[in-house]
Amino acid sequence: MTFITVETIINAPLNSVWEKWTTPEHVQHWNFASPDWHCPTAKTDLQVGGEFHYEMAARDGSMSFDFWGTFLQIEEQKSLDILIGDGRKMKVTFASTEMGTKVTEQFEPENENPKEMQQAGWQQILDNFKAYVEAT
Repeated sequence: MTFITVETIINAPLNSVWEKWTTPEHVQHWNFASPDWHCPTAKTDLQVGGEFHYEMAARDGSMSFDFWGTFLQIEEQKSLDILIGDGRKMKVTFASTEMGTKVTEQFEPENENPKEMQQAGWQQILDNFKAYVEAT
């Protein structure tokens, strides 16, 4: 299986990036791909076997879904191995660099949308995350 990779470097310390990635109150502020969507609810049980549930919803109320997964492995402030609710694997890594904190996401693509579209959407969410962290 080929994974899609998206990444960014955030001008913030690793501990702050980790906190804003893993805390539901923060997730709600950045976890959407475009301004016409939002994340009205987020829940995270950050432990191996724990789940996260992020409600992804159109702001006009026309559509919503639960993006969820199970944490398979957690290395504090280093990586998260996740099994997404639909059975795909995902890995998020966090690393301090001279330029800031590098966040890399790798995920198995789904079969409904072109890989380029999936990569663009996930990159936009990651870009939202970067903007949120750097602004707070």
